Amino acid sequence: MKRVTLYSSSRSSMTERATPTNHPNPLTSPDQARENSSAHVASQQLRSRWRNLWVRYERPLWVGAAGLLALLVVFTHALITPSSREITQEDISAAVLHTLETHTLPSPAAKAYEVIRPSIVRVRRLEPDKDGGEDKERGVGTGVVIVDKGIILTNLHVVLGAKRVQVVFADGLESDATITGVRPEHDLAVLQAHTIPDDLVAATMRSTADLALGDEVVAVGFPFGIGPSATAGVVSGLRREFRSPEGKQVLTDLIQFDAAVNPGSSGGPLVTAQGEVVGIVTAILNPTDQRFFVGIGFAVPIENAAAAVGVPPF
Repeated sequence: MKRVTLYSSSRSSMTERATPTNHPNPLTSPDQARENSSAHVASQQLRSRWRNLWVRYERPLWVGAAGLLALLVVFTHALITPSSREITQEDISAAVLHTLETHTLPSPAAKAYEVIRPSIVRVRRLEPDKDGGEDKERGVGTGVVIVDKGIILTNLHVVLGAKRVQVVFADGLESDATITGVRPEHDLAVLQAHTIPDDLVAATMRSTADLALGDEVVAVGFPFGIGPSATAGVVSGLRREFRSPEGKQVLTDLIQFDAAVNPGSSGGPLVTAQGEVVGIVTAILNPTDQRFFVGIGFAVPIENAAAAVGVPPF
């Protein structure tokens, strides 16, 4: 009966059959031949086991070797690379100083003006033209929007006796306005614009309870009809009293400030460095008969102004 040939998948078995280990050298003794044969078989078995292990674990071994190599590279880089220096206070101060030297920062007055600008209005007192033409401007002042529905605060003396009042918003929109309320004791008037911009912004009001001498303030308005203009100064007094040149009116509990204001500034807001309204500019003090600024202006506290439109005090 013919036997079927069997093929081994192990190369070690083929090597063992090809090597005449079972036929000892006739020049050696039987004992020595047996020892050589046993040693050779053991060596072949050991190599076979190592080959089997390599074939079975070849991929994990390569992955492990790659990982060890990566760790070695990182560790070596860490050893030869100097550690970063810790940032000190001197470094921070130098960086700040460099920024201040190379970048021009906006002034507090500029920032305050940008905040309040959308809420500033020009107030015009118009009178009919005698010749039947367009109404003539007989006076100009300033107002500030305090409610985004078109409610505006200004001085009473700006609109007193006007046949027609017109306001011009920051975006250029012109609208007639109606006087809806007055507070003669504080020289205040409340206006309601007939038409308002879609994106009208009301000013933010701030209590004067914590206002102190030396606090920075900005007056915004239309002095001599020019503007809007912004001037910076400080609070120079509180709870001041002002008597009109004719002596017919006395205003009390006023904020005194030194930001430049002139005729046309009346009714405009006095704001903090954050652009928050603390008062309504109402008068200037000049010991002469000339109507121009000499360093002392007065504003009605915003608490009194807010009460004029029914806004609860702070």
